[in-house]
Amino acid sequence: MTVPNKRLTLLLTLVPLLLLIPFIAMQFTTEVNWSPLDFMVMGILLLSTGLVGEWGLRRFTKRTHRIALGVAILVIFFLIWAELAVGIFGTPFAGN
Repeated sequence: MTVPNKRLTLLLTLVPLLLLIPFIAMQFTTEVNWSPLDFMVMGILLLSTGLVGEWGLRRFTKRTHRIALGVAILVIFFLIWAELAVGIFGTPFAGN
């Protein structure tokens, strides 16, 4: 198995493992209350972030370009996550 395939396999393994965190937390507390749609949206967000990152690693060879793309991807990810969670921009997609 080549390195890019290992990274892709790792990505496809980590996304469901990360989604297990809120699922397990829901079993022990009422503070975490995710619907199936929440799991689907977060899964898509995590997977798309990882796939764009993987694309960037395959596309760019210069270290500075990779770092810049990685930072941009993470900033966009956290902004979308914050908007969906608490609505920092006030869009119709904002959480409660």
